Amino acid sequence: MTRTACLIYNPKSGQSDRQTTAQELAKIEAILSEKLELEVQKTSEDVGADLLAQQAIQRGVNSLIVAGGDGTVSAVVAAAAGTDIPVGVIARGTANAFAVALGIPTDLEGACQTILDGHTWKIDAARCNGRPMALLAGIGFEAETIEETNRQAKHRWGIFAYIFTAFKKLSDFKPFTVEIITDTQIIRSYSARAVTIANAAPPTSVLAHGPAGIIYDDGLLDVTLVAPKNWINSLLASYHLFFTALQEKAAERPDVGYLRAKKLRVLTDTPQEVVVDGELFGTTPLVAECIPGGLTIFMPLRSLQDRSHVRPARNRLLLRLFPGLGKS
Repeated sequence: MTRTACLIYNPKSGQSDRQTTAQELAKIEAILSEKLELEVQKTSEDVGADLLAQQAIQRGVNSLIVAGGDGTVSAVVAAAAGTDIPVGVIARGTANAFAVALGIPTDLEGACQTILDGHTWKIDAARCNGRPMALLAGIGFEAETIEETNRQAKHRWGIFAYIFTAFKKLSDFKPFTVEIITDTQIIRSYSARAVTIANAAPPTSVLAHGPAGIIYDDGLLDVTLVAPKNWINSLLASYHLFFTALQEKAAERPDVGYLRAKKLRVLTDTPQEVVVDGELFGTTPLVAECIPGGLTIFMPLRSLQDRSHVRPARNRLLLRLFPGLGKS
């Protein structure tokens, strides 16, 4: 029986010119059409990926395929959350964080083959202030960095554009007081520079990697708080988090704390900007909740085999607090 699929394609994603983009789309269609009955829908300024995905779901397609950056991917994934309709990802953006976090190939041929192979896995989804989330929400430093990185810089420098902005932001040290309320505890009086709530995250999302490995199918959100005393310690904490993330080890700095929870609320003394899956989304307070098994994703067989080596039992109340800070 022929599988039907809707390919949602963002022609503005990536760093290619118009001719190269057209060639990429033609190649994607040629590969996928060998086994799929494929319809192609392009995003535009008037019609977003979320609407195209919703319409495809209403038409009864067997699967959704998204070709674009993380913003486009997140929009399609959000529309598919809770539907059991599998989503295939062809990463064409700047960071491609979703694909990297799940071990999905970021080259065009490998991504298409993953979809054609047909292996799927259920991963968690989440909601932040009512908005579906696939990757992570950042409060403070990350949100400020994304806001100040313009599209022109991303097209010219790729992921390094975010790094350049981040280094500039380090000298603009503005901590804020944060309180976190979970279903089991209240954690008060953190003078933090960044709070990150992750469902899934690649190693390059350094501010998300306080715990030892972020597992995207355990029914929990991973929360990391970075509370350096000055911009130099901010730099050192970021450096430490990057290398512990690569090794899937927990952070060991006294100015990095972390916890896991299914649902939490974050309050700050002054409103802080929030970014959800790479897009600015209002300010604090923020309520986040995990939706276990809420997404079905096409994944390569090797990534699924790797899942069998992940320890299924984790301390649900894992918590590392900063010395001397209050909690109840």
